Amino acid sequence: MNKIVMAFAGLLLGAGSACAADGSAKELFRRIDTNGDRKLEFSEIQAARARMFDRMDANHNGLLDAGEVRAAVEAVKSKLDFQAAQFGGFQAQAGRIDRNGDGRISRDEFAAFIPDRLLRADTNGDGALSISELRALRRQ
Repeated sequence: MNKIVMAFAGLLLGAGSACAADGSAKELFRRIDTNGDRKLEFSEIQAARARMFDRMDANHNGLLDAGEVRAAVEAVKSKLDFQAAQFGGFQAQAGRIDRNGDGRISRDEFAAFIPDRLLRADTNGDGALSISELRALRRQ
């Protein structure tokens, strides 16, 4: 399950794919799965994205500008040893996340965004990703 959850962690950012070996993957899953049902509900994903936004918002003004996005991507790539191409997806999706088109991403915009790949992975349409759906996502 570690690689599955780490792939999901990359997808929280909106990246197209991600894979890393990290011993804390189960803990990450548990932190996101706040109700303990062994599924990642989209509301839990949105809450995790809100917490992620708070860490990315370096000047704490409630908005992510292009510099903060680049810094966050670089920090994640460095910390988790991801390949640069894997985070092109986040930068490419920034325009979709910025729903009002002002060139900055608000906390609400960032938290509300669920990457398309996660929406498609929810094959039973219950608004949550089960372990089996996460495994299928990893295989894609």
